[in-house]
Amino acid sequence: MFKEYDIRAKEILKGMTLEEKIGQLNQSVLPGEDRLEEYKDKIRRGEIGSIILTTSATAGNDEQKAIVVEHLNSLQKTAMEESRVKIPMIYGRDVIHGHHTVYPIPLASAASFDPELVRQCYRCIAEDATSESTHWTFSPMLDLCRDPRWGRIIEGPGEDPYLASRMAEAYVKGFQGDDLSAPDSMVACAKHYVGYGFSEGGRDYHRTEISDYTLYNYVLPPFRAAVKAGAGTVMSSFNDINGEPVTSSKKYLTDILRGNLGFEGFVIADWFAVSQLKRQGLAEDMADCTRLALNAGLDMDMADEHYINTLRDLVLSGEVSMETLDEAVLRVLRVKLAAGLFDNPYVEAKKIDRAHHVALSEKLAAESMVLVKNDGVLPLRKDQTIVASSPFFDDRRLLHGSWALDGYLGASTPSLREALNEVVGQGGGTVYTCDYGIHDNSTYWLAHADTVLLLLGESHTVTGEARCRSDISLTPDQEAICRKAKATGKKVVGVIFCGRPLALESVEPYLDAILIAWHGGTRAAHAAIKTVFGDYNPSGRAPVTFVRRTGHIPLYYNVTSSGRPVDGYYGEHPEFCYTDSPASPLYPFGYGLSYTTFEYSDAKAERCEIGYEDIINGEKLKFTVKVKNTGDRAGKETAQIYIRDLKASYMRPLRELKGFKKIALEPGEEKEVTFELGYEELGFYLPDGSYTLERGLFEIYIGKDCLAGKSFEVFVK
Repeated sequence: MFKEYDIRAKEILKGMTLEEKIGQLNQSVLPGEDRLEEYKDKIRRGEIGSIILTTSATAGNDEQKAIVVEHLNSLQKTAMEESRVKIPMIYGRDVIHGHHTVYPIPLASAASFDPELVRQCYRCIAEDATSESTHWTFSPMLDLCRDPRWGRIIEGPGEDPYLASRMAEAYVKGFQGDDLSAPDSMVACAKHYVGYGFSEGGRDYHRTEISDYTLYNYVLPPFRAAVKAGAGTVMSSFNDINGEPVTSSKKYLTDILRGNLGFEGFVIADWFAVSQLKRQGLAEDMADCTRLALNAGLDMDMADEHYINTLRDLVLSGEVSMETLDEAVLRVLRVKLAAGLFDNPYVEAKKIDRAHHVALSEKLAAESMVLVKNDGVLPLRKDQTIVASSPFFDDRRLLHGSWALDGYLGASTPSLREALNEVVGQGGGTVYTCDYGIHDNSTYWLAHADTVLLLLGESHTVTGEARCRSDISLTPDQEAICRKAKATGKKVVGVIFCGRPLALESVEPYLDAILIAWHGGTRAAHAAIKTVFGDYNPSGRAPVTFVRRTGHIPLYYNVTSSGRPVDGYYGEHPEFCYTDSPASPLYPFGYGLSYTTFEYSDAKAERCEIGYEDIINGEKLKFTVKVKNTGDRAGKETAQIYIRDLKASYMRPLRELKGFKKIALEPGEEKEVTFELGYEELGFYLPDGSYTLERGLFEIYIGKDCLAGKSFEVFVK
């Protein structure tokens, strides 16, 4: 995709000086208005190839400057008309899950199990952000995570490599569109490559231990999918793997990324990652950091300016070859050419259909919500008397979640109080709101209430980068609210706004219904309240395991078998793992309820044996199952297929998701769902990165979630 621009890129390269080449690998931070002339001087000299449109490392939690298009066009004009080589700059910004219109956090998007809807939403995000000079987004984040204490779990697709791969494809195609050079397309950046989600203890920035077997089978698949979908850039992670920082690793950046995965774009460092090599004990000084990073295959330096300050002397001394420098510059030029920046470097004002964007945001928020408990209480009637309590009634910013740098607040993001009054008011009901807690002065209202509605969760300030939690339970005061509400004898509904799968064991007994609403973006409040009252039928599924309590972490569904019968996730003596609590999930991967019911029947396998050579040559095993809506309202069901390789040269997971299909069914309607499994689904990677399929017996599970019962045994002979 990008090498097709090689001829033109090489022509440009021939006319560049050493200093101009180095400048293309330098990304500077967003200048204030007082530094525009300083930056223009640098640009004239060819010292800046890119600008990151943020001013801090933790932009997701820090207040950022608004983008001023006129300033950026002015800087670009300097590059195109006043510099010697006239190479456009590429502007990057952390447009993670929305720009002015904010969509659900990526973890919530994954819960939709609807890649096509996600693609449509990210197409809108690209349209919105490119209208304000953002050529390049530092998204999608594809770090799989088994430890929800980690704050950045919000940015990823959960714990499963298959679901993550499907979402990776949707994110990249949404951002980049069918034509990367189109004005409303922007370059995607798959990050953080690689292993960042395995940060030890769920503590951000800490070390990781990842075997090559786990790397290839669990960590790399979503990056492989992003590369296959055409992602233009990759961001290296600043963690180490087994004592080797990725920033300086030729193994990870060149041999695996470019060799095994076939990546053609360029690699950018994470914020100040090059300079961190000294602290990590690999480098002596600034020049040493640069030498290690560029020779490993890290093309562009973000923010710390090590390349621009030291690379000239390293090339002249031969410590970095001109060939290595040229190849890095070519990779950057190819992406700029593919993105159409040479032909259309400036941004012109254009009209955005914000009503369409907002409608899609609400749709995705509703599709992402996961109903995990319902003892016959939901949906609520709108003509009821509701007593509602929340610490977040008027906190619009929380609804966006972390990493929403430019989201419109105010009336553009309705609050929970506003949404509740509007939805219930339309149905003739009455809402009494207690800003926080069930206080003594609410006793009168409780006596007349039909239902107590608790809108709980966690703030966006405890999620995102450097926002990890040692305890992922609800706070003690929220637990007390749940107990007090249940003591009234009323039905109690809990709606949980969160950026991670919280441990809800302590409150689950006090709640008759639990809806996981996540941090859902611009229309999170309306999506959640409309779902509670039945305007939307929940159809989200858990993209990650919900543990009972924090002490059970890590707990994930695609685990290998223990040598003893203690696979508690799947019901084998969960009480043996801990003496004080059962080691089974509160809600397993893929789980989610609906306001209607679904029945699976007539599962069939076209055949249960297949020849090894046949499957190698492209033949597949075909399975069908009928799914019927047996309830009285329309709904969506996500049928899922899992496999287990019973005997292999390496231990294989007890379950692996290998397909899912989300279908809409009217009451009484039945549809047949078809799944196919072939070479790509049944095989696995060896520690050397090679892919293999081994003969033997496989179990096939088709159903609602990862705990589905066995449907078939098939044999690859």
